Amino acid sequence: MTPFKLQIITPEKKVFDGETEQIIVRTTVGDVGILNGHEPYCAALGVGQMRIMINGEFRRAATSGGIIKVSKEATTILVQTCEWADEIDVERAEAAKEAAEERKKAAKTDAELMLAEAKLSRALNRIDTASFLK
Repeated sequence: MTPFKLQIITPEKKVFDGETEQIIVRTTVGDVGILNGHEPYCAALGVGQMRIMINGEFRRAATSGGIIKVSKEATTILVQTCEWADEIDVERAEAAKEAAEERKKAAKTDAELMLAEAKLSRALNRIDTASFLK
């Protein structure tokens, strides 16, 4: 596969700036694969996993909320969070899951419930992403 330029950026840092042969991201309507020469494209990203192929091997990350923009020059992924599977603190993710479940049970308003569900979704995504290393 022919490599192409990719940047992955969060509000805190540039997570990746290099070449990849393939990207698979979770959009709000399902998974999308990107190869070199893909048509110009833009989509919203939800909570999910992203896989990028570097030198024939996939590297997996947990992401939440953002956009992907594909152009002839490069692909840019802007996300709220991005954690590589091998950098996820599983104990911290498990604690976040438990805290979110408690917040969900204690929610008194729709807004509190929605926030708790979002936090739970992110924690479960991180746990699931890290599990691929075992």
